[in-house]
Amino acid sequence: MIEKINTLGELKKSGYTSKSIKYELRENLISKMMSKETVFKGIHGYENTVIPELERAILSKHNINLLGLRGQAKTRLARLMVHLLDEYIPIVTGSEINDDPLNPISRFAVELIAEKGDKTPISWLHREDRFAEKLATPDVTVADLVGDVDPIKAANLKLSYADDRVIHYGMIPRANRCIFVINELPDLQARIQVALFNILQEGDIQIRGFKLRLPLDMQFIFTANPEDYTNRGSIVTPLKDRIGSQILTHYPADIETAKTITQQETNKASAQKEFIQIPELAKDILEQIVFEARESEYIDAKSGVSARLSITAFENLLSAAERRALLSGDEKTMIRLSDFDGIIPAITGKVELVYEGEQEGAQVIAENLINKAIKTLFPTYFPEIKKLEKQNVETPYDDIISWFFNAEEDFELLDEFTEKQYKNELDKIKPLDDFLNKHQPNMNTEDAYFVKEYILWALVEFKKLSKFRFTEGTQFKDPYSNFVSGL
Repeated sequence: MIEKINTLGELKKSGYTSKSIKYELRENLISKMMSKETVFKGIHGYENTVIPELERAILSKHNINLLGLRGQAKTRLARLMVHLLDEYIPIVTGSEINDDPLNPISRFAVELIAEKGDKTPISWLHREDRFAEKLATPDVTVADLVGDVDPIKAANLKLSYADDRVIHYGMIPRANRCIFVINELPDLQARIQVALFNILQEGDIQIRGFKLRLPLDMQFIFTANPEDYTNRGSIVTPLKDRIGSQILTHYPADIETAKTITQQETNKASAQKEFIQIPELAKDILEQIVFEARESEYIDAKSGVSARLSITAFENLLSAAERRALLSGDEKTMIRLSDFDGIIPAITGKVELVYEGEQEGAQVIAENLINKAIKTLFPTYFPEIKKLEKQNVETPYDDIISWFFNAEEDFELLDEFTEKQYKNELDKIKPLDDFLNKHQPNMNTEDAYFVKEYILWALVEFKKLSKFRFTEGTQFKDPYSNFVSGL
């Protein structure tokens, strides 16, 4: 249909009616909700919290502030709102501010329509082009956002500065009839925030003393981090008062949701490494590391631990296994716990340490997070290991520990082991097979070797075995063997 409508007259004949962007979003949201269509695809963990609040704000035709720590999908939520816009809208051809042909607001469009009438040319703007975004930085000016007088335009057109045709519009007027996002709003200087007052409340703009009445039609979305209120700046109170809805975002509440997000964001990486087997337990450990980081006393909770940590850590984990397989010549491989050393750069680059954490060192903190995750998950799969146990009382782990106590030589898992060597080495510990058959009889047999190694690492965390990391690999042994051999 739109290919046939190229002039204002044809648009009028088609029966097209203008509507504001907020009404447009509201109408399309209602339509999608009535047809039970998922509105915000690819967003997980917000189904009962953030998304209902966001939908209520859209139905109320509010400007929105998304408040939350980094890596909580604030910008992604804003971008997904584009799908609630009509596929195409008509604009006056050549208009800098996307003038509605049936309701022009700029001098250019008004004069063009007065001159050409129904023959005024129109163009069609796709919804993907109706999204504008600006990261608030201290150097942003009113001219950048709202506009300023352009002396070059004045000279070329031989106009005085008293003529409003010398105005160069800023980002906000150019995003008329669009969704406009300002990220990290508190970083915007207070005097720049003040310039937004009229735009939000009355919908008009003022430029360099020009008495312009430009009733802009916009959907504003702001994002902010609570940390900013104390560290770098704040949202001025009158501006907060003019933002209809403030919605709090949050991190995933459980490992399953976190895994879903990580898998979604790393699909490409997974496809590139199809020859790497990834046990579910390995994915659980990876996500638990992030949960441990958010609870850690050494990591700044106000700064947050982004969901990007688990995404980049997963990519590093795959790459660690891939590199090892390339060096050993294996065509296929499985994630090993030693590969988790490869995710440490992803952890150290994504967390803000408090003073005590800086004293401990980022590397040590990262290693501790991995070890804590292993320990935390262990009771989910296997019998609990109590801190204090009565003497002469049998435990499910006695046979495994005895194997190490009686071993004639140290048990070592070298990094350079091929898949066959790795499996053969773990097969030497016969009590591990009996233990798995008894406590995880339905476990995927392909994951068995990873789980065997996991049990060894967990027993180290519970002080039942000792572990020593050296250049070529990892050594496990009975914690009292050195003492006994000394005797």
